[in-house]
Amino acid sequence: MQKYYMASSRELVRILSIQKSPVIHLFGESIAGAAIIRGFCQEKRFMKRNLYLLDSFARPFFCSIAAIEWLCLRMELLSTFVFAFCMALLVSFPHGYIDPSMAGLAVTYGLNMNARLSRWILSFCKLENKIISIERIHQYCQIPSEAPTIIEDFRPASSWPQTGTIELIDLKARYKDNLPMVLNGISCKFPGGKKIGIVGRTGSGKSTLIQALFRLIEPAEGKIIIDGIDISTIGLHDLRSQLSIIPQEPTLFEGTIRINLDPLEEHSDHEIWQALDKCQLGDVIRHKREKLDVPVSENGENWSVGQRQLVSLGRALLKRARILVLDEATASVDTATDNLIQKIIRREFRECTVCTIAHRIPTVIDSDLVLVLSDGRVAEFNNPRRLLEEKSSMFHGLVSEYSTRSSSFHDY
Repeated sequence: MQKYYMASSRELVRILSIQKSPVIHLFGESIAGAAIIRGFCQEKRFMKRNLYLLDSFARPFFCSIAAIEWLCLRMELLSTFVFAFCMALLVSFPHGYIDPSMAGLAVTYGLNMNARLSRWILSFCKLENKIISIERIHQYCQIPSEAPTIIEDFRPASSWPQTGTIELIDLKARYKDNLPMVLNGISCKFPGGKKIGIVGRTGSGKSTLIQALFRLIEPAEGKIIIDGIDISTIGLHDLRSQLSIIPQEPTLFEGTIRINLDPLEEHSDHEIWQALDKCQLGDVIRHKREKLDVPVSENGENWSVGQRQLVSLGRALLKRARILVLDEATASVDTATDNLIQKIIRREFRECTVCTIAHRIPTVIDSDLVLVLSDGRVAEFNNPRRLLEEKSSMFHGLVSEYSTRSSSFHDY
């Protein structure tokens, strides 16, 4: 009975673990986005989704409890039959054949046999079901990990990269092997020390290109070469330590401003104050009583979005990498903060290669080159003002053609 029960119980526990994850995920989403959910009056949709996921979780849970009851019922029946047989055997003995006190003791222990047997069997079954958790941990351990942090035989020089030239050669990338390509053969060259704007519609591959640059996703085909070195041949630490990024959603860690600006404690207080002054946060921090030890709550909730973005800029200023990536860094801030960040970048990163992903034209209009992506391919790659002139001449040509056709139609 135990073997028959365990065959079904294991699968039910697996299904139960799988169905529990969406419930926890939706719960976290609902807490984090409660204001947005209420603002767009989507309470009913989330409640409906929550009830659906709870029902999906309750089905295997009910079946699991039913399987336990199935086992308990049969063990109780078995215990009852054994106890009844023993009682009949005791009664059938001749008078005086067995001591009455021993018979009473046997009956007393027999009454507890059902509870003891159920406790032993169920404890063993629960232990075997808990092994499913170890099985899931083992499955997660088998997930392919990232490339090695350091490859001793292929370590670049400490001065790499010197110019910050980035060359993309027939680059193709996708997120999983069973998914279609997001980047479809991109070939271009970002000269060192230039400002490169990367634009395109949503889903055109802008963020995927940056992820491939940081090797968050590995290229399916092609190469990314920085100053003559294929980045796929070096360790992740050697690559990422030479790149800086200011993301769209800045991340602050719980602690202090000092820890968030210099988490590895590689710089002095004087250098940190210089970085704060350059990113226009020096006066704000000086007015705080704790100075550089001013507290930062989880995710930086006690700081505004603009200030968090300036802290991310301060990290980049401290790191002084030759390549800086702005992943829509000013999409969540006002125009004044956007202009301030762009001004600081133009002043402090004059000799660096700056790759800017943006949707606003003023953000990339001062770039040396603009890369336009469409469906994972290079649509255009030229000077932004020349691109605007081409678009303007094309527009005027269409207007004149339309006017000619309209006058001809009017004469007809």
